[in-house]
Amino acid sequence: MTQPQIHPERQARVRKALKFFSTAAFVTGIWLLILVAEMIYKYLILPSPSDAPGWFFYVAQAHGVFYMIYLITTVNLGINARWEPLKWITTALAGTIPFLSFVAEHKRRKEVTAQFQL
Repeated sequence: MTQPQIHPERQARVRKALKFFSTAAFVTGIWLLILVAEMIYKYLILPSPSDAPGWFFYVAQAHGVFYMIYLITTVNLGINARWEPLKWITTALAGTIPFLSFVAEHKRRKEVTAQFQL
């Protein structure tokens, strides 16, 4: 049984949304790992958290900004791929657990690529 042909314009929209999502998932995952390393250093290695360099504050801020971009790209891909709400929620939460954004990106990329014949 063959899948119905997907309109080329829709394929292009989904391909573009998937590209932005994949990039955001990767960047968010990297910044989350940096944030975790910073927190381990700050709270487990340093004698006191107040001894941490001032620039540590910006690591959490950067991850927050990239996570918001990740959420926007998740919504964009979800709208274009017509995901069910549970898929949106699980994908969005993947950006909060170390390494899970990479796993979620890989899984969603495979699903969307197969579904839309990309």
